[in-house]
Amino acid sequence: MQFKKVNFKIVFTILWYTINNRGEKMKIGIANDHRGYPLKQKIKKYLVKKGYEVIDYGTNAEESVDYTEYAFKIGEAVVEKEVDYGIVICGTGIGISIACNKVKGVRCAKVDNERQAKLTRMDNDANIIALDGSMVIYKALDIIDTYLKTPYSNLDKHNRRLTKIKDYEESQKRNLTKEETTNEC
Repeated sequence: MQFKKVNFKIVFTILWYTINNRGEKMKIGIANDHRGYPLKQKIKKYLVKKGYEVIDYGTNAEESVDYTEYAFKIGEAVVEKEVDYGIVICGTGIGISIACNKVKGVRCAKVDNERQAKLTRMDNDANIIALDGSMVIYKALDIIDTYLKTPYSNLDKHNRRLTKIKDYEESQKRNLTKEETTNEC
């Protein structure tokens, strides 16, 4: 009887990147508009095959829809920790990324290559990436793999910048509350 050699480093690496920091299978949220639907279907199959749990926030058809609805759903899911990371897809990736970034606590980056995917995780701790719906599948999968396996650097300069973003978000919330109180008088 002959045994195949198993590269345990590869097996361990695959398991490591599909398990979140709570020791559970990593949950990836995915959302799209009508122009991102075909690419989403391929990405979902790939992620499930790699061992991730995939939560689909729609849309589930190619009829025209507004991406904002789906961007807000996945943004809230990421902030509420229903999923570990998000992937959003629209015609260009731009509109849906803008909408995602309106959700307080979301750091969505529109990425076009592996370098951007790596740097947005390392430097910006991006919790959602946005893709162009017309991107070829092999390129999209390379970007997603890079994004999901790249840890946040946790360097002081990046922590300082993220703190400034959070502080600004909080100040905007306080300003809105002040305006509402002033307008009630």
